[in-house]
Amino acid sequence: MSQEVFSLQLSDIDVGLLKEIPFEFSRNNRFLVYKKEDNRLFGLVCDDNGILALRDIAKNLSLDFVSNFCPEQTLLSLLNQAYSLIPSAETVMGEISGEDLKMFSQSADLPRDLLELKDEAPVIKLLNALFLEAVKERASDIHIEPYERELEVRFRVDGILKKLLAPPKIIQDALISRIKVLANLDIAEKRLPQDGRIRLIVGGKDIDIRVSIIPTFFGERAVLRILDRMKGVMSLEELGLGESRMPQFTSVLSRSNGILLVTGPTGSGKTTTLYGSLLRIYSEEKNIITIEDPVEYQIKGVGQIQVNPKINLNFATGLRSVLRQDPDIIMVGEIRDRETAEIAIQASLTGHLVLSTLHTNDSASAVTRLVDMEIEPFLVASSLSGVLAQRLVRKVCEFCITPVALSPAEKSGFPALKDVDTVYKGKGCPECRGKGYLGRTGIFEFLSIDEEIKDLILAKKDARSIKQRAVQKGMETLMNDGIGKVKKGTTTLEEVLRVTNQDYAEF
Repeated sequence: MSQEVFSLQLSDIDVGLLKEIPFEFSRNNRFLVYKKEDNRLFGLVCDDNGILALRDIAKNLSLDFVSNFCPEQTLLSLLNQAYSLIPSAETVMGEISGEDLKMFSQSADLPRDLLELKDEAPVIKLLNALFLEAVKERASDIHIEPYERELEVRFRVDGILKKLLAPPKIIQDALISRIKVLANLDIAEKRLPQDGRIRLIVGGKDIDIRVSIIPTFFGERAVLRILDRMKGVMSLEELGLGESRMPQFTSVLSRSNGILLVTGPTGSGKTTTLYGSLLRIYSEEKNIITIEDPVEYQIKGVGQIQVNPKINLNFATGLRSVLRQDPDIIMVGEIRDRETAEIAIQASLTGHLVLSTLHTNDSASAVTRLVDMEIEPFLVASSLSGVLAQRLVRKVCEFCITPVALSPAEKSGFPALKDVDTVYKGKGCPECRGKGYLGRTGIFEFLSIDEEIKDLILAKKDARSIKQRAVQKGMETLMNDGIGKVKKGTTTLEEVLRVTNQDYAEF
């Protein structure tokens, strides 16, 4: 790379190339691809990181690359301007002409014509724009929702749903049919739910999209879950487990037997924590097998089984088979019923470490949930090693974080904040799209099943009694951990209250 400053005009940039490379990837690695010519990819860089990123992108496209030097501030300015020229989904929708709508109208009720519509440019352009925008916005889900007179598209970003656009109702069937084609589903079947998967490559990144389509009164509804395979498995440190809970949690992980449960509502990051746990304890000397629904990330050296109810391969039947595979560690995606719970407990009592999840609000409730499944208390007490409850909170945007004074009401409502005068919020900036939040982290509570807690389980005490005793013994609750992260400026009090379903009146 020549250190001679390269001059580039905005008009010289091929915006079409940028559609394949996420803005965040370009910004974080400080490079800008601007043209493809003679089997070569040309890009602006300001340091070695940019060169490496440009090289990797070119390699994925089977091209050579040419890098030109540009000062960092100039590069970032061009980057922002260039990416702003990419048509958004809303722009593409606006380009659907009256003739396009007329075509949809004439063929909307004809199954034969729907098959033909799947390849028409307007639908393809709109769906591609939705995929690109979802990756750009870091959305975890795309919702396509039909109503009586309208069609609505929403993105879930950092756990919050937001409306993106309302395409013409008349393209509804064509859009859903296009999704079905990509996911290898039956486009003629509209009466039954269907699940599938789409694989995309965006800027050399593998993106998996899990597709769920269900029939509703006003037409088929689709939810597309986006999984970035290149992002990989997060470590326990990246999850935000914290110094106080990490030693307890990893101590249980290091045992050769017992059950470790992760609890929380849907979307609280339980599976991510299980993956991080497997990453922590992985060893070539151990045989690790998982049973998942679905397999979200592939882990090298781990045998991963996808459940399939259509052929009666569920968690219980899969777990029975796994026990004949000489496992050391077993991960079960979820304990949903008594049968799965009984097999998991027997596995833990015969020398296996079992990791799994339950849908309960806190750690103590996991104990009573197992008892409610008609598992004998002595089996729960002897097999359960620990329970980690968790939630995900949005993080204050690091680019626009600003101190704010804590109100008297907030101080009086939360004793842990009585000596705190200042907390932090995001005032909104282009990086966080004006929301004040960027990314998410976890808040946790860990219940260690020691002898005293075992005695409470054997005595059939309720979840409240178990939690009270655990707190007396030093357990930090979800709220405690959340307040600690508020003090550090990681998140806000409003976020902690939102995910713990508690308000000021309760304190």
